[in-house]
Amino acid sequence: MSAPKKPQAPQTPPEVETAALPQPDLETMLHGLLKSTPKLVEPGTPGQGQRCGLVAIVGKPNVGKSTLLNALVGQKISITSRKAQTTRHRITGMRSQGNTQFVFVDTPGFQTLHGNALNKSLNKTVQGAVADVDLILFVVEAGSFTPADARVLALLGPSIPTLLVANKLDNVHRRGDIAPWLQEMQKKYAFKEFVPMSAKNAKDIERLLGICEPFLPEQAWWYGEDELTDRSEKFLASELVREKLFRLTGDELPYTSTVVIDKFEEEPPQKKGQKRLLRIAATIVVERDGHKAMVIGDKGERIKRIGMDPRVELEKLADAKVFLELWVKVRSGWADDEARVRSFGYE
Repeated sequence: MSAPKKPQAPQTPPEVETAALPQPDLETMLHGLLKSTPKLVEPGTPGQGQRCGLVAIVGKPNVGKSTLLNALVGQKISITSRKAQTTRHRITGMRSQGNTQFVFVDTPGFQTLHGNALNKSLNKTVQGAVADVDLILFVVEAGSFTPADARVLALLGPSIPTLLVANKLDNVHRRGDIAPWLQEMQKKYAFKEFVPMSAKNAKDIERLLGICEPFLPEQAWWYGEDELTDRSEKFLASELVREKLFRLTGDELPYTSTVVIDKFEEEPPQKKGQKRLLRIAATIVVERDGHKAMVIGDKGERIKRIGMDPRVELEKLADAKVFLELWVKVRSGWADDEARVRSFGYE
């Protein structure tokens, strides 16, 4: 069942007038935000008292959106790396808990530095994601609000409830510095809740789920209780290879490199007790011959490492035996070619 559409043209939110709070109130507010953990409802009869809705996770590149999605779902379904723009597609992950089914949408970080065809496609994905959801999680680094954050915030219309998720709280050495920052954030937008947290902290994840729950409408679930993502095994295979590619090349390889699945074949078990077999052939697409040599590495050692971890992870996710074959091809200027961007699976 598809999610209901609630179109909303992006617009710059008005400044919110907020009375200045005295310092003791700021400290009390911070203490309460960090300690309170709403409880999720207990399971009941399916269809009765159920909640289900779409929750978009938005923010600038590299604020931890994909890490947050994986933590909220309880399993890795979106790739992460230190390189900006790791996420390139709208990825949906589900968490069914108690009487509530959370349908989370991870989006690319909104890109303003480069106007090529790839980035235009990514930004279109972000804008589409925030137009038809029940709740928005606006993710920033705790204690920071940059011009890039402001540009993303300007996309959010006032009609959809929005929570400020101050992520990476574990990187803040003095927690007392967060309270004045939260007061400043109150003036920028009418956030429904402020959630200082770390996506790596399980208690913080439970607290965030409890805060999100009341914002979701009462309706039947859209997915089965055990479903975790609407993305295919073929898609996850390409994402896992791309994650390892970026992790092993660091800043040497431009983020415009991508992975295309050329073959994805499934074979049933040959004997009782055996697992099914997935045969996958993928091409790593780069823009220069020098990048190709970098990916292959000395005597092919780097490309072997790039294929090893994705194969192991996919075997766990798919509960199957996986054969993964990788190739590298040069396609100069592909990120500036709209037709080629679409042919590689981007909208």
